[in-house]
Amino acid sequence: MLAVGAPKLSGLAAAIRDYESRISHYFKFEVIEIRSQRIMPGADRRSMVDKESESLLAQVPTGLEIVAVDERGVSWSSEQLADYFEELAVLGRPGVAFLIGGPLGLSEFVRRKADRVLSLSSFTLPHELARLVLSEQIYRAGTIQRGEPYHKGG
Repeated sequence: MLAVGAPKLSGLAAAIRDYESRISHYFKFEVIEIRSQRIMPGADRRSMVDKESESLLAQVPTGLEIVAVDERGVSWSSEQLADYFEELAVLGRPGVAFLIGGPLGLSEFVRRKADRVLSLSSFTLPHELARLVLSEQIYRAGTIQRGEPYHKGG
């Protein structure tokens, strides 16, 4: 997972760390955080998003499929995410890089370059909350693949 900025809200940061640590029981998992551009009054926001997006793309390890997280993407169920991970494994793909933008989102270039664009909700989520939701869903996908009772208690 590549994200713009580190979580600042202590409660969300703790929840994110918790789920991200759980993921390692199921998948090789790494988080790369890049610095957020400082939003200044009158600043060219598009240029700021472009810089952040370029920094994200520059950190994507070679060979990984790129999934841009954006509210304009396609929604998946938890089961579809688990199936996606299974498909990557069956095809022998080295993995996936989920890209989460900062407060201003991701550039159009990243959305075009991505192999897939994933929406976590039709709501616009704060980037920290998007990271929490995605981390929980990656963890859930691991439990689904192993048939563990976390998903729907069953």
